[in-house]
Amino acid sequence: MITFVFTLFLVLHGLIHVMGVAKAFGYADLPGLTLPISPGMGLAWEAAACLFVAAAVAIYTDPRHWWILGLCAVAVSMIAIVPSWRDAKFGAAANGLAIVGVVFGVLAYGPASLRAAYERDVNASFTRADPQARRVVTEADLAALPSPVQRYLRVAGVVGQPRVREMFVRMHGRIRGGREMAWMPFSSEQHNRFGDTPSRMFYMTATRALLPIQGYHRFVASAASMLIKAAALVPVVDMDSLELTQSETVTLFNDLCILAPSALLDSAVTWEPTMPRAADGDGNGGTIVRAHFSHEGRTITADLVFGANDMLADFISDDRYATLPDGTTMVRQRWSTPVRAVRPFGKVLLASAAEARWHPSDDSWAYLELTIDDVRYDPEH
Repeated sequence: MITFVFTLFLVLHGLIHVMGVAKAFGYADLPGLTLPISPGMGLAWEAAACLFVAAAVAIYTDPRHWWILGLCAVAVSMIAIVPSWRDAKFGAAANGLAIVGVVFGVLAYGPASLRAAYERDVNASFTRADPQARRVVTEADLAALPSPVQRYLRVAGVVGQPRVREMFVRMHGRIRGGREMAWMPFSSEQHNRFGDTPSRMFYMTATRALLPIQGYHRFVASAASMLIKAAALVPVVDMDSLELTQSETVTLFNDLCILAPSALLDSAVTWEPTMPRAADGDGNGGTIVRAHFSHEGRTITADLVFGANDMLADFISDDRYATLPDGTTMVRQRWSTPVRAVRPFGKVLLASAAEARWHPSDDSWAYLELTIDDVRYDPEH
């Protein structure tokens, strides 16, 4: 909403500059503009109008760089306004509002922003390999997996498809930091690598009480970090700990199981015998397979719950840490991600809606509700 209002403001502010063009070239009689405007300055008014509108469009088409156009628009606008100060001084006040947005754009998308750090890490992890050289998943590849996992990969449609090396995901939903805290709408994107050197980079934008919030979860090599900023400036969470690294290891395995099931074939996973799952209150039963995932000398355990349709219905682990509302304290707690809906993404069937839940005792509560908008394997960079 804030983005839309600011975009509309830029468009209207830009269109007002057309009055200077009309005055300079005699297109209209404007009694409010008493000072003459030369044709040369009229071109400055026209350039400012075009730059403001272009900056507004770029907020949606090129958010990484829109602020450059916005900065140029303010500069050219001031060049046009100063000679006509008596008539156009209120335009300078509008430019002051615009420059606040531009500064935020620099903080949120400039070279020192979390967004830029995320993109640098994604670029560094990206590999250009011949897609034809990737091995295709065959029935023989499934033989070593537990039967429920075999059925899951078949139903998901990964047999006959190339094994996944990298993944791009885009999603949206709502998130909260505590059971009694208000929900925040968010949108996010992430990039994963699988295989011998798995990694996970997750960038999120959210809004809390009209205040924009940016967050970057980074898990590369053997260390994880999380940095969240309010208004792209004030750090509210800055974490780098062993507990966070273990939690991100669980999340990495969760991504692998739910969003890139064929990568289970190339990961360090060991399996235990299957267990039946008792029916829940809705009469839904299933099968549980316990898995142990190892990465950089660390091993985590998770229970994969498969439903009657053979799709993965839930993922449960006791090896993740919950961050308390103070933003620094972490406590070990059961974590689950029940899948609420599935749909095709290209040639594979994957989760399209899910929750993330904490289980502090006998009950549980959701802190994340999400809809998965796009999943792309080995995307062109």
